[in-house]
Amino acid sequence: MDLQIILSNAVSPPVLFFFLGVLAVFLKSDLDIPQPLPKFFSLYLLIAIGFKGGVELHHSGLNGAVALSLTAAMAMACIVPLYCFFVLRLKLNVHNAGAIAATYGSISAVTFIAATSFLDSLAGKAAPEAAAMYKYSGHMVAAMALMESPAIIIGVLLIRMFARESAEPTANGHKLTSSFGELIRDSLFNQSVLLLVGSMIIGYVSGKKGEMDMGPFINLLFKGMLSLFLLDLGIVAARRLGDLRKAGGFLIGFALLMPIFNALVGIIVAKVIGMSPGDALLFAILCGSASYIAVPAAMRLAVPQANPGLYVPMALAITFPFNILVGIPSYMFIISKWW
Repeated sequence: MDLQIILSNAVSPPVLFFFLGVLAVFLKSDLDIPQPLPKFFSLYLLIAIGFKGGVELHHSGLNGAVALSLTAAMAMACIVPLYCFFVLRLKLNVHNAGAIAATYGSISAVTFIAATSFLDSLAGKAAPEAAAMYKYSGHMVAAMALMESPAIIIGVLLIRMFARESAEPTANGHKLTSSFGELIRDSLFNQSVLLLVGSMIIGYVSGKKGEMDMGPFINLLFKGMLSLFLLDLGIVAARRLGDLRKAGGFLIGFALLMPIFNALVGIIVAKVIGMSPGDALLFAILCGSASYIAVPAAMRLAVPQANPGLYVPMALAITFPFNILVGIPSYMFIISKWW
């Protein structure tokens, strides 16, 4: 594979719009995306990627390979927060370690979307006989949906197991108020998971006719909406860099090195179970991403003792830009050489 093609991800319009948002904050510009537009962009992206995944799943069907991939996704979503927690406990208290472990055990839907866009771009530029290498399966959307919630549950369970005082009010009067049933319900039926899974089911049921009907909305607007969403994320990430600087080198190192380790483990698993190169990249980026939407929302409710000024900037200001700028093309390079 040509390294120049891989590095072209750094100059794709959506990625450049992310860094335009960062630059706007550094230059003290008044550039801003007014609410509720960022939420609208995120809803559109979840609908688009879920629907396209459902259509692809309709075409490919369900089989043993699909079941194996989904099982591997669930296993990684359960295992990653466990070892992340014990690494973080070297420097942090139980509540912050559990919240950050849940963040890095869960996934970033936008990073996944950026990876699919990267694969589509490579497939469009490659010769017909080579383009098949960059194809990916619709069931990877189902893998993404399945990987979002387990880490939230495991993170809170770890906190409750290792913090005997967690049931007592803290100095600020906070305590873990969510029951286990409420936690599972909020994890499985929060808006991002529900919309993603629902859109995938609609795409699967409607099949080819749905693909034709929704094509202009799903395909033609996709990169424009992604660019606007990443522009807003760049602004938000740059504004939160100050919180992260106060956290010290350990958390910055964790936010860079742990995703690399998780992604490499994901690549090994993908190779062992026989995933295609395109699916292997998506699986690696799911393992190596971090949640900055679903997990922070759940942690604020379930573990108010944890400091969002740590886990949100780690995921959004360090891991996310690293993945879209360096991680995605680097993992694809490794996969292309190994496969």
